[in-house]
Amino acid sequence: MNKQSGEKKAVAYFTAIINMLIEHSVGGISTIYDPRQITAFTKANFPARSLSRRVDGSFPHEINPIAIWEIKEYYYTTTFGSRIADGVYETMLDGYELQDARKIMDRDVFHYLMIDSRRTWWQMGIPYLCRIVDMLHMGLITECLVGKEVVTRIPEIIIDWLSMYEKHKDEFTDNQLQLTLS
Repeated sequence: MNKQSGEKKAVAYFTAIINMLIEHSVGGISTIYDPRQITAFTKANFPARSLSRRVDGSFPHEINPIAIWEIKEYYYTTTFGSRIADGVYETMLDGYELQDARKIMDRDVFHYLMIDSRRTWWQMGIPYLCRIVDMLHMGLITECLVGKEVVTRIPEIIIDWLSMYEKHKDEFTDNQLQLTLS
């Protein structure tokens, strides 16, 4: 469900579609769809960096993820509010923090932004859509998926996630993760 109340409370369809596509494509590998902790990075089982806020999902874990994603869907808003602007700048902050984590980890973390609601981005929020393009050019996000593009693009990008997962599989064993979290 979305975070609205009353008559605006409804199923977050875009988020549900994204979660189903990812679940189908990862082939049973653990994936976090609603992280309850901050994304963090370790080096030699020692905490090295964390993000300032929780994201919408991470693969395969919140600790040393291969990919993280953020979903922005604003269907039930009647005005263009500061929440939309905040969402764009939160994604930008995450991008800067991931650049720092990339230096520490010496490997890329895929960072995706997925947006929907034509009215929000093309009618009310064009300046923020321009900021998203800026984030792409600055390397703060790996890719921005727009609307129904998620249906074809998510299965394609997960091929890269699975390839990196195979290269770093030993980092994601239960024992390793337990050491990292303790």
